Amino acid sequence: MASSATPYGFRPINLIGGQPFSGSTRQIKIASAYDTNIFTGSVVSIVTAGTIEIVTTIGSNGSQFPAGTIGVFVGCSYTDPGSNQKTFKQYWPADTAASDAVGYVVDDPNALYQVQADATMAQATLGANAPLAAVQSTSTGSTTTGNSTTALDATVATTTGIAFRVVDFVDGPESAVGDDYTDVIVKFNASAGGHSYTNPVGI
Repeated sequence: MASSATPYGFRPINLIGGQPFSGSTRQIKIASAYDTNIFTGSVVSIVTAGTIEIVTTIGSNGSQFPAGTIGVFVGCSYTDPGSNQKTFKQYWPADTAASDAVGYVVDDPNALYQVQADATMAQATLGANAPLAAVQSTSTGSTTTGNSTTALDATVATTTGIAFRVVDFVDGPESAVGDDYTDVIVKFNASAGGHSYTNPVGI
């Protein structure tokens, strides 16, 4: 039973229709010296410079994701400025000076993600929409593990413009519907405020 808040960001698990997730990612540049940590499991967006940055809105009607929201960050690589060695990391360390930095992003708009809610979610929340529980920042994650600590807002709605759709619950020995901090399965909504590939607004 998920009785404590242990958020871990968004974990890709499979695709809509039960299709397996092959682990495929897209490599997208990170600007040298970008000044914010990006953790595995963080939602990221392509900005006008053509690079990725962490999304700093919660994906609600009043705080929609940017049009360039492209998916979930799952690591990066760059030439370490201290050792001059190619480095692969679970997270992007803020302010790293590296002209060859790229992030690995799960960009499939049909991907499903496991995420922990910030409170209990009942069976009746299936099919509803939910934003992030809080704004992502340079501190919404662990520099020890490299993983995000982003959670989903357990308060759901039916209106458009909200970033995620609840499609299932995680049911197992340590997780069930209605747990204090329910683990759910979500996908990006196919609308403004969701995923860039299904959002008609360009960057």
